Amino acid sequence: MDWLDRMNAAIDYIEDNLTGEIDYMQAAKAACCPNYHFQRMFAFISDVTLSDYIRRRRLTLAAFELQQSNKSVIEIAQTYGYKSHASFTRAFRELHGTSPTSTRKSGVKMKAYPRMSFHISIAGRTEMNYRIEKNPGFSAAGFKNCVNTDHAFNSIPKIWQEARMNGIGDKLLGLMGENSEKVPNGILGILSGGDWGKNDTFFYYLAVPSEKETPADMEKLTFPESQWVVFEAQNPADLVNAWKCLYTDWVPTSDYALADLPAVECFYPPGHYPQNELWVPITAKGR
Repeated sequence: MDWLDRMNAAIDYIEDNLTGEIDYMQAAKAACCPNYHFQRMFAFISDVTLSDYIRRRRLTLAAFELQQSNKSVIEIAQTYGYKSHASFTRAFRELHGTSPTSTRKSGVKMKAYPRMSFHISIAGRTEMNYRIEKNPGFSAAGFKNCVNTDHAFNSIPKIWQEARMNGIGDKLLGLMGENSEKVPNGILGILSGGDWGKNDTFFYYLAVPSEKETPADMEKLTFPESQWVVFEAQNPADLVNAWKCLYTDWVPTSDYALADLPAVECFYPPGHYPQNELWVPITAKGR
């Protein structure tokens, strides 16, 4: 149950700061979750991105305040983080379907998004197949891409498509060495870092495990000795489901927590079983 308490603590932080600055890193800290994972976890669990949740809640409260006070529109707009009348009106109309000034008229229909809270829902889910790997550590080399969290599921496939067209895959294969089965041993999509508290972005590397000298146009990533949970995926849809399973089912009910290390999507050559795997660093709870 402490997982629920942590996620609800993050909601408490967000709700307490709807009229001020919300630092996503602080929200992640309240959830005792690595910054890297928090926004993705939030979106998978709630089916809404963190930025959309904050926007909806602010505009819900703004509508209530417009109806119940004599404050000017621009004063209320600034209270909820909008710097101009125009930007507030545009966002308000997009959510509510009407202008802020119309809100003060009788009979105008509005939308209200309530405060979110997290609960365990017991349902007949499909069983989860996973394994735990203890990895001695390894290095990888690859090309870095900056990805917007809200658009990741659309932009990442485009990154792979461009890589195939530009011959990047062949260049990566040329760097790939022989690795232990304890290492994700294929073409890798490494999800790392990013200044999530400021820009809502993270880094996505197209990479391979490699101990060779890193070319000048690539970056080297070094993974320390760590423990991983590994989910199998036969196709891209299964990989998305693996992420969702990780966040909504496995983490809340396991004796593990997410480690503050990059996660890895591993893509194997044709004929390999499984075709893809998701590798996520973990630690025992309480460590």
